[in-house]
Amino acid sequence: MPDDFSWIHACAMLVPILPLGLLASLGLCSLLDRRLSEKSISALTMSSNIGGLLATVVVAIFMLGSSEHHVEVAIGEWVDIPHYNFTVKLNFDRLSVAFVLLTFVLCGVIGWFATRYLHRESGYNRFFVLFALFQAGMVIASLADTIGLLYVGWEMVGLSSAMLVAFFHERPAPPRQGLHVWIVYSISDAALLSAAIAMYHLAGSGDFDHLFGESPWPHENSPVTPTQGLVVGLLILIAAAGKSALIPFSGWLPRAMEGPTPSSAIFYGALSVHLGAYLLLRASPLLEASPLLAGIVVALGLSTALYAYLAGSVQTDIKSALSYASLVQVGLIVAEIGLGLRFIALVHIVGHACLRTMQFLRAPTLLHDYHTLENALGDHLQPPGGILGRMLPSRLQLWLYRFGVERGYLDSILYTFVITPFVRVFQAFDAMEQCWIRLLQGRSKEQGK
Repeated sequence: MPDDFSWIHACAMLVPILPLGLLASLGLCSLLDRRLSEKSISALTMSSNIGGLLATVVVAIFMLGSSEHHVEVAIGEWVDIPHYNFTVKLNFDRLSVAFVLLTFVLCGVIGWFATRYLHRESGYNRFFVLFALFQAGMVIASLADTIGLLYVGWEMVGLSSAMLVAFFHERPAPPRQGLHVWIVYSISDAALLSAAIAMYHLAGSGDFDHLFGESPWPHENSPVTPTQGLVVGLLILIAAAGKSALIPFSGWLPRAMEGPTPSSAIFYGALSVHLGAYLLLRASPLLEASPLLAGIVVALGLSTALYAYLAGSVQTDIKSALSYASLVQVGLIVAEIGLGLRFIALVHIVGHACLRTMQFLRAPTLLHDYHTLENALGDHLQPPGGILGRMLPSRLQLWLYRFGVERGYLDSILYTFVITPFVRVFQAFDAMEQCWIRLLQGRSKEQGK
C-alpha cells in the first residue's frame, strides 16, 4: 500500500500543477512581451487539460478500485504563527474529484472552441491567460482541504471572471459591468474571509476536518453546536450567494454576458456559477448541525428559482435568457442541498453544467434556429400568454411583467442597502485617516521648529 500511495500521490500532484504551469507559461510570456502564436497557445492549453484530466481519472480509478474513499496530499505548512496556520493540503474525494473532472472536461471543450471563436482577435493571448487563471482557481478551490487554500482559489476565480466580463474594454459597457461583478464578488469574498476567521476561532485551525468532521464526504458529521453551525453557515451562505448569483446578488449574472461567448459558457453557465453550490456541498455538515440554517438555504434556493423564472420569461436576448435559466437550476440545486439531497445535487450540477455549456456555445445561432422551428410549427400551437396568461388576473400579469423587466429591483436594493452603506463606512474611515495624517504632520512640523 505505501508503494501505491507513492505513485498515486505523485499523480494527484499533477492535477493542480498542470493548470498552474499553463498559467505560469502564458503569464510569463506576456510579462516578458514574448507572446506565443495562436497555435502554440492552443497546444499548451489542450495539453494541460488532457494531462490534468488523465491524472484525475487515474486518481478516480484508484479510489473506485480500492477501499480508500479519499486521497489526501499534504504539501506542508507555509505559515505557522500563534492562532493561525496556512496549510496547503489537497483532498481527493467523491465531491472534489467529480468537480475537477467536470472542470477539465468543460475547460477543454471551451478552450478548443475559443481557439476558433477568437481567431485573430487582438485580445487572444489575454483571454487565454485569464482562462488559465480561472481554470487553476477552480481546480485549487475544488481540491482545497483548508479554508485558506479554498480562499486562494476562490479569489483566482473571481478575479478572472470580473476581468473577462470587461474583456472588450474599448467599449464603455463591459468595464462598467465588470466593476459591478467585482463589487458583488468582493462582498462574497468578505463573507468567506469572515467565515475563515470564525472557523479558526471555533476549531483552532482552517482544516475542514476539524469543523466538518473527519469522515469522507458525504458521511461527515460536524462536531459544532447548532448555534456555531448557524453563525459559520450563514457567512458561508452569503459567500455562496454572491458567487452563485442567489438573491439578493442575482443582478450581476445577466451583466456578465458582456464578456465573450466562451467565457459566458464556462463561467456563468457551467462552472463559476456552481462554485457557491459546491461550497454549500462541502459545508453540508453544518446544515445537518443547524436545522434553521438548512431551512434558510432551502428558502433562498426556491426564492431564487422563482425570481429567475419570472425575470427570465421577459428577456429579449438569448444570453440573458440562458443566464436566468441557469439561475433557476442553481436555485433548485441549492434547495436540494438544504434538503440534504447531496448526491442528487451533485448529479444535478454535472448535468446542468454540461447542458448550459452546449447551449451557450450554440447561442449565436440558437435564436435563428428557434425562429425557424417556431415558423414551422405555426403560432396556433402556442397560445399567447401560456398557462399563467389564462389563469392570472390581468393586473397581476402586468405587475409580474414589470417585476421581471426590472429584474426584481434587486440592483436598486443592493445599491441602496448594501453597497452605499459599505462605501460610506469606508469613506468615513478614509476621512478619519486623513484627519490623523494632517494632525500628525502638524505635530511633526511643530517638533521640527
